[in-house]
Amino acid sequence: MKTPIAVFAALWLAGCTPAAPDAAPPAADAAPPAAASADATSASPATTLPVAEVVDDPLAVNQAIDEVLGDHVRYEAVIRQLQQAVTANDEAAVAALVDYPFSTVRDGQPLKVADADAFVREYDRIMTPAIAEAIKRQKYSQLMVNYKGVMFGNGEAWVNGICKDDACKDVDVRVVALQPTS
Repeated sequence: MKTPIAVFAALWLAGCTPAAPDAAPPAADAAPPAAASADATSASPATTLPVAEVVDDPLAVNQAIDEVLGDHVRYEAVIRQLQQAVTANDEAAVAALVDYPFSTVRDGQPLKVADADAFVREYDRIMTPAIAEAIKRQKYSQLMVNYKGVMFGNGEAWVNGICKDDACKDVDVRVVALQPTS
């Protein structure tokens, strides 16, 4: 029996087309997927999606990661490392988890970061108090998983696999987005 998260992820994927490999996760202010219609008979199956419910189940999160992204053990390790590094305010440890080149927006301006050294120099601009708080407070058992990765909070942070081969059988799990949501 599939859990609610796995069912939601599978149904969402059925109506979605994967993004290009270098596409960033959806912006926090992007429109959410269409919610399930009250009159489901008049909506097309590709636009009618179940309303996501938050479950507090780490096994369901693991299953969703396994089914949608790959080996949950690798994702969980990076998620836990990110939370520990942010909690400790360990700039270098956070920088080691990021996929480069890294792009974000701060104060309405694009910010491009070439490598870990540049990330550390820009850490206070990138890791705002709101983003840090979302990462620290996120319960593993309540993570949202979809084909774009694993989302913290309301989209303040995203972790995803970066393909290392053409078949995408080998991936590096990395932080792919740190972004303000308001």
